[in-house]
Order: sequence, then C-alpha cells, then structure tokens
Amino acid sequence: MSSITEPSGSSGSAPFFSKQATVAKPGFSRWMVPPAALAVHLCIGQAYAFSVFNGPLTKVIGITQSTADDWTLTSLGWIFSLAIVFLGLSAAFAGKWLEHVGPRRTMFTAACCFGGGFLVSALGVHLHQIALLYLGYGVIGGIGLGLGYVSPVSTLIRWFPDRRGMATGMAIMGFGGGAMIAAPLSVALMKHFQSATSIGVAETFVVLGIAYFISMSIGALAIRVPPADWKPAGWTPPATNQKKMISRNHVHIDQALKTPQFYLIWLVLFLNVTAGIGILGQASVMIQESFKNTVTASAAAGFVGPAVAVQHERPVCVGVGVGLDRP
Repeated sequence: MSSITEPSGSSGSAPFFSKQATVAKPGFSRWMVPPAALAVHLCIGQAYAFSVFNGPLTKVIGITQSTADDWTLTSLGWIFSLAIVFLGLSAAFAGKWLEHVGPRRTMFTAACCFGGGFLVSALGVHLHQIALLYLGYGVIGGIGLGLGYVSPVSTLIRWFPDRRGMATGMAIMGFGGGAMIAAPLSVALMKHFQSATSIGVAETFVVLGIAYFISMSIGALAIRVPPADWKPAGWTPPATNQKKMISRNHVHIDQALKTPQFYLIWLVLFLNVTAGIGILGQASVMIQESFKNTVTASAAAGFVGPAVAVQHERPVCVGVGVGLDRP
C-alpha cells in the first residue's frame, strides 16, 4: 500500500499555508502528489519556450515589421537571461526556506511570482517599457521559476524513497512538457489577439499569467508532505553504502562550499547547461532565420518544444528513473 494508514497527529488549527497544515492525514495516497507537482512544472516549463515571443516583441510598434523605435533582439535576450539567473539564485537560496515553511507556501509564492511576472511584463509591452519586462518576467518571474522548480521535486522524493529516480523524473518531465505545450499555445494566442494596432503579445501575457497562476495554485493546494518517520508499506531502507566515493555522513551545505569537489562539479554543470540555454533563448528566431520563407512562426514553435525535451532528455526521465530504481 502507498497510502497513510496510521494517524500522525492532527494539524489542528494550524494556518492553512503552514508546514503543519500540509502533513498528510490517514488515508492519503502518495500517488496524489505527482499530479500536484506536474501542475507546477508544466507551467514553469514555459520558460524554455520564451523565444517564441522574441520575434513579435521586435514589432510591438511596427506591428508588421520592426521600426527604429522597436526593441532589438539583443535587448530582448536579456529577459530570458535574467529569468534563468534568478531561477538559479532563488533555487539555490530557497532550500532552507522551503524546509522551514513547507512546499505549499513555497509553491503558492512561486505561483504569485510567475503569474505576476507575466502581468508586469504585459504592462511593460503596453507601455513599451522594456525595464518592466526585465523586472516582470526576468526578476519576478525568474524567482517564481526557481521556487516552483525545487519544491515539488523535494516533496516527491520524500514520498517515494523507494522510487527516487521515477519520482524525480515525473516532476522534471513536466518542465520539458511545459515548453512543448507553451510554444504552440503562445503562438496561437498571439495570432488570436493580433490586430491592426496590437501584435498580441501583451494580451497573451495576461492570459498565460492568469492561467499559470491558477494551475500552480491548484498544485500548491493539493500538495502534501508525509508524516515524520513515514515510509512506504513493506519498504526497508537500503543498507549503508560502503563505497569510497560516497560519504556515509551528512554533508551540510556550509561544509560543501569549502570543498574543491563542489566547485568542480558546479563548473561541469554550468558549462553543460550554458550551452543549451544559450540556444534555447533564441531558438524560435534561429529556426525561422535558418529556414526563411519555409518555416512559419507556428511551425518554429513546434520545433522549440521537442528541441527542449531532447536537450534536457525530459521524455526519458521517467523511464531511466524507473530503471535506476530497480535493484
């Protein structure tokens, strides 16, 4: 069985967004947690499809073609760059806060930041103030990305100690899946809202911001954490690993930061991710420029989603995770 079968103490009158209020009650099935995690990751995965907005944003004033007063691709590239920077920073520093307040408050904060970032960006497009796009999607939205990324993953691992690889794969798969959905959806919305006086980006930002806020909020409300000392029925923690390369002791982050191994691993991951992120930031425009008069914006959006999935190996995360979970 994978549900809570023994009382773990009532959360009583604990505040709704407190960590105590998210402790699962008897009868709760752990298989209710993955959908809650996906409700968040399918939304924040939109970040990897942001390049579909770059082309239209260069024609906010000219509508049909760029004018001297329109934004350039160089200036627009900073929006995605800032979002990724603040994703990393917020994820790095949110760990301790997440442990203190629990996943529900963290995920709801992520929903407010990510959804609110779209609304601020919509205002920036309407007023033609690129600083508001930097602030909205880049800073505020980026913080929402980081908070929304770490909280579902850490919660899933607690619920599936016997299937850690599968649990992590299910959540991260949603990140790539979110891009596959967001790319064509964004193009369709811009086409729907486009008129003689609007390129349709501001209206699309408003719709996406509201939709993502609702979806992420549902995930935050549905999330639960297991009671203390809970473990799946019939599962016994594996014996302590005796391999020399694996520490048997808990290594605190403050201590890890003092070791050269931490920075070497960080450097490898930094270089690996930078290569892919640099392309994803301009993926849609690059595809259209490479195949002029052949690939439309809608078709380019169709390429962006699968490209993200392949670059991050999202579709195989669950399959590989299940394989790694087997003895």
